[in-house]
Amino acid sequence: MALAFGVFLVIHGLIHLLGAAKGFGLAELPQLTQPITPFRGGLWIAAALLFIAAAVALWIWPRWWWALAAVAVAISMAAIIPSWADARFGAIGNLIVLAGAVIGFLVQGPSSLRAIFEAEVDRRLADARPVRLVQESDLAPLPAAVQRYLRVAGVVGRPRVSSFRARMHGRIRSGPDARWMPFTAEQYNFVGRESARLFYITGRMLGIPFHGLHDYLGGSAAMRIKVGGLVTVAEGAGPEMTRAETVTLFNDMCVMAPATLIDPSITWRELDGRTVRASFTNAGHTIGAELQFNDAGELVNFWSDDRLAAVDGEMKSIRWSTPLRDYRTFGQLRLAARGEGRWLAPEGEYAYIELEIDDIAYNPASR
Repeated sequence: MALAFGVFLVIHGLIHLLGAAKGFGLAELPQLTQPITPFRGGLWIAAALLFIAAAVALWIWPRWWWALAAVAVAISMAAIIPSWADARFGAIGNLIVLAGAVIGFLVQGPSSLRAIFEAEVDRRLADARPVRLVQESDLAPLPAAVQRYLRVAGVVGRPRVSSFRARMHGRIRSGPDARWMPFTAEQYNFVGRESARLFYITGRMLGIPFHGLHDYLGGSAAMRIKVGGLVTVAEGAGPEMTRAETVTLFNDMCVMAPATLIDPSITWRELDGRTVRASFTNAGHTIGAELQFNDAGELVNFWSDDRLAAVDGEMKSIRWSTPLRDYRTFGQLRLAARGEGRWLAPEGEYAYIELEIDDIAYNPASR
């Protein structure tokens, strides 16, 4: 969609060069019957350059590209109105650009969910500190199955993880009978004395784009989903969400950053050779989960009873699990590339999210 809109901006801008050519006497254009002065020719070329600049800024200056587009529309209309009989159809193109600029402001502007996400990420990345390597001795307190998982993943001899970024795509739905919606997502996790998680998602709901931000900061979690960057269709906060996000935070650590499992905030109990019970504490919130491994030492499932879901209009504790598969290499680590989020609801188990991890970066210096 962004590529198509960028192409439209360039074409719309290039068309404006016709008015500039006539205004400066560079070409005879019989289709433009009204005279154009050099001054107004300058307006046409200024609008053309701004439309093209806005197209480029879609990728290199996404926070403010819409401002360039809005200025381009204003200058374009100043050029079109005196030549209305010849150039009136250009106003339709300007209306399309203006609509795109409004959406750009709502979705990517300085007060958007994306801006909030990036500002918080930048603030936390600026506080990054050096990390030491994971040693074989760091694995000694862990159950045998967890030790093997960390060795299979390849974390020994690699830097400890203080933060990581993951990008992913997949599909999501609100219930077992709801329509699947495609999405892409980017998240940053920060691990330490008070861990944090920022998750930004974009997708389509009945063909209409939506954007969402889940943040877990300062020991409390919140969630906002907006359609078109304007209408809030879902939001939440409070102890129940914080507890749920604490489970998700620990799941992220297990799946995408296994080096963090040496953290002393986790206590372990071995249930059998393939299954362990973990208790994780962050900012005073403690949750429990079980991890299951296969014969190859890979983590293949994670489940917890410490998340609440809406059942018959009430929030109830039901089992949440994330079966994993398709291990591959991410940088120097070997991790699961695909997974699901599943609820064991009274009417039966169902997946509400299916995703594939595209890339992971550890201890990034910047976005």
